Amino acid sequence: MLDLPTGLPADIGPLSWLLGVWEGTGVIDYDAAGVRYTGEFRHRVSFSHDGGPFLNYAATAAFLPEDAAPVPLVAETGFWRLSRPDDEADAGPGLLPPAWAVGTSGPAPAPRTAEDVEALRTPAGFAIEVSLAHSDGTMELYLGTANGPRIDIATDAVVRPAGARAYTAASRMYGLVDGHLLWAWDVAALGSELRSHASARLAKV
Repeated sequence: MLDLPTGLPADIGPLSWLLGVWEGTGVIDYDAAGVRYTGEFRHRVSFSHDGGPFLNYAATAAFLPEDAAPVPLVAETGFWRLSRPDDEADAGPGLLPPAWAVGTSGPAPAPRTAEDVEALRTPAGFAIEVSLAHSDGTMELYLGTANGPRIDIATDAVVRPAGARAYTAASRMYGLVDGHLLWAWDVAALGSELRSHASARLAKV
């Protein structure tokens, strides 16, 4: 059974089962550029919220070679949100406040409701957007769907620093199974086509 906090913004309701810190181990298995990358890694993922219509995301990992100290891997940070058009009630772009806050569009609007969010549901679930920044300078924008306790996303864009190694596309799956967060990540990297690269089983801590 999953305990969900009360009083969450309606916009993160379909993603609320992700909230918390998850830890566990997984496996890497990927062939690229004549090298087979394989082994176990330790993984920690955090989903939190600060009252906004999105989840904050952070993840760290360390490779666990046999008979050697753990090797830190690329860390990630980002935001998960429902896909919906911004309106005058939303802040941005940049640091621009919503129009109502500068007195140009009447009083502050009522908070969005569960009914407002439900109107965004499609037969495939809720469309979502995930923006991630990696500690190596790579940035990804994922688009996909949240359908109950399962999320499927794929990159719409990947931006890399000039000196970064080739990484062109990815897809991820997250699912809640027997109280654990199951996670899989496929990548197209180092000249290889999109294929399975890592997966993990994480427990809530």
